[in-house]
Amino acid sequence: MKKWAKISMGVFLSILLTAFALAQEKDVEGSKDHPLLSRMQNFYIRDYEELDYDQHEFYDAQDNRYVIKGQKWVIGYSLQEGINPPGQLKVRQNYINAIKKIGGTILYDRGVYAKVEKDGKEAWIHLWVSSDGNHYRLTIVERTTMKQEVVADPTALAGDIKAKGHVAIYGIYFDLDSYAIKPESKPTLSAIAEMLKTNSSLKVYVVGHTDATGDFEYNMQLSAERAEAVVNALVNEYMISADRLKAKGIGPLSPVSTNKTEEGRALNRRVELVEM
Repeated sequence: MKKWAKISMGVFLSILLTAFALAQEKDVEGSKDHPLLSRMQNFYIRDYEELDYDQHEFYDAQDNRYVIKGQKWVIGYSLQEGINPPGQLKVRQNYINAIKKIGGTILYDRGVYAKVEKDGKEAWIHLWVSSDGNHYRLTIVERTTMKQEVVADPTALAGDIKAKGHVAIYGIYFDLDSYAIKPESKPTLSAIAEMLKTNSSLKVYVVGHTDATGDFEYNMQLSAERAEAVVNALVNEYMISADRLKAKGIGPLSPVSTNKTEEGRALNRRVELVEM
């Protein structure tokens, strides 16, 4: 009788431990697979993060670096207890095949880094897999432009110029390697125009700045072209007299922060208004 009790207790504990293990291996609360890519069989979501606007670094086979900003998902998967691990290569190849199947491009197949253009969206994908294939993590960024919630204030712009002789402008946006002004720059351009109309005697240099990434001469030219584009917009769209504005480009020559971090480089990429 005692032996039967011991066996029953052992079975009970085994069932309890199994139930506990299964409870621990459920998807973390609030998590879900990304709509583009399902998970490998027998994996559960170990950790999950979804951000409205963030960034991640992606690479291609030539080791070119792309810093992509937009809505970001970080989804960590782990293998269920008691399942034989698939191995790193199998996880990688499954996702490479899945990405190709939905029309994606593999930028680098060791990472894996990939890009998918679908339904008017551009999704960048980074897959990390542990050496045994027990764990892997998907980082996906859908490229977007951040909604500008803080709009330049004409009074503040004029105040900075009066107090310091210049003001840095961060609300004018350009595509990568382009001097075409993006539509979301309009609130800032309107604020600059209003400030100039209110201060009718003020004349300014419109100075383009870049970070230190890439060729120096190219950055000098790009900064000048971007400054000229801002001047043209203010003259042609906001009716500011051309003799009150002069465009200059000084590339990476006047940084306000380090060029060793993305945050610093973002601060260095700017347009400044400098009192004549």
